[in-house]
Amino acid sequence: MENVRFETGDRALQKLYDTACEKARGNLKMFGEEPVLVEGGGYEKIWLETQPMGGEMYAGYDLTAAMNNQRLFMRTQREDGRLAGSIQCLADGQVEAQFNKFQGFCFPWHALNMNDWIGGDRAYLEALYTCLEKFDAYLWRVRDSDGDGILESWCVYDTGEDNALRYGNAPNYCTEETPPLGYDVVPMASMDFMGYSFASRDTLREISERLGNGQAEFWRGKAEQVRGKVRACLWDEEKGACFDRDRQGRVMPVLTHNNLRCMYWGMFTREMADRFVRDHLLNPGEFWTPMPLPSVSVSDPLFRNAPENNWSGQAEGLTYQRAILALERYGYEKIVTRLGRRLMKAVTEGGYVFTQQFDPFTGEPSRVGMKSHAVLDRGSTEPFQDAYGPTVLSVLEYTAHIYGIDMERGRMLFSMGRAGAPYLYERKWLGHCYTLESDGERGEIRLDGKRLMRDVACGSRVITDRTGQVLDIRTIE
Repeated sequence: MENVRFETGDRALQKLYDTACEKARGNLKMFGEEPVLVEGGGYEKIWLETQPMGGEMYAGYDLTAAMNNQRLFMRTQREDGRLAGSIQCLADGQVEAQFNKFQGFCFPWHALNMNDWIGGDRAYLEALYTCLEKFDAYLWRVRDSDGDGILESWCVYDTGEDNALRYGNAPNYCTEETPPLGYDVVPMASMDFMGYSFASRDTLREISERLGNGQAEFWRGKAEQVRGKVRACLWDEEKGACFDRDRQGRVMPVLTHNNLRCMYWGMFTREMADRFVRDHLLNPGEFWTPMPLPSVSVSDPLFRNAPENNWSGQAEGLTYQRAILALERYGYEKIVTRLGRRLMKAVTEGGYVFTQQFDPFTGEPSRVGMKSHAVLDRGSTEPFQDAYGPTVLSVLEYTAHIYGIDMERGRMLFSMGRAGAPYLYERKWLGHCYTLESDGERGEIRLDGKRLMRDVACGSRVITDRTGQVLDIRTIE
């Protein structure tokens, strides 16, 4: 049952939201006897890079699929601790876990938040603890092949940067447990892989606090070790950003959005995050283009405005999806609001088509056919990519974070962005109904029909516990 409702007098925004809901429902698929939310837009698997995050963002609409998007990765974990990079359902209905790449790691924060969505389950927490502990041990046993304390990426799909020029002649896949030989760049000392470990350890700390198992300080220390190593070996203090190193230990100077991924995992200190945001993210000549968040700084020699699936340049829906947690971790709610509105504008002006990439200079959706892989003009009758899950879910999540209600770690976030029309957002959770209603300038908050706050100025976010007790008020624009 869908437990989220959004109604607005802004007809274009209402159509955008309703279309996103329709496209998301179309990405629900059966893997054997279990419903999951696949990535969509031509990608019919669940990837570790996207779908635990995607499932958790969809929890208010389909809690069963959201949990399956976590449990399938936990259930198919290998004995040695490695998690599948992707999972697919074969034609005969069999579910196949694939271990030929890592792809990414949008898993631990969202898997833990699912424990709150279901109301708390100690057995689930213990299983998640074991899963992350084994995964982190695997990383350090296998992916620090030269013993320098920096984890390594061995192939292009290890970090999900399809066709990225910075990987040089690296293979797309890697199935071995030993580093590949004979390539220019890999094994690459990787900020992403360090982020995989930091996120695992930081989430293990948080789970330990909930379980009361006495391990919280241990995992806090282990996470800080990773952060310290990144700052010492990959962070450039003069430039205010992280840079990977190639197989010979040489700094790879390309300025990538992967720094924002480090913020998503919470690996940057506040000082590091502030430097990257101030010096690079908000720089119009680098990442704050008319359509912000290109994968590579537009001033970098390796930037390419390639419209096909390519992480060498164009703004990615997946980056917008990760940017919400990345920026709100460090108090940048106002930037999240600006990004959300820009993405909504791009999808709306592009004809309500949810593509993977956008031109960073025009905001034009890159209408690439998943079958023909040809760039298609507006009005073409040829098939083009649509219903790409990260873009669909980004629209739904930005709506919740600008005009609606979300839940994080058991706390309710009531966000009242300024609007030119009235709107109402309602979310049901654990037997309660949370409501936000605004005339576009001011609004009120209700719990089970009882008013909690009235005359709240738009541009504010009110954070409460699940009973409606106010914990904090922040500014989102």
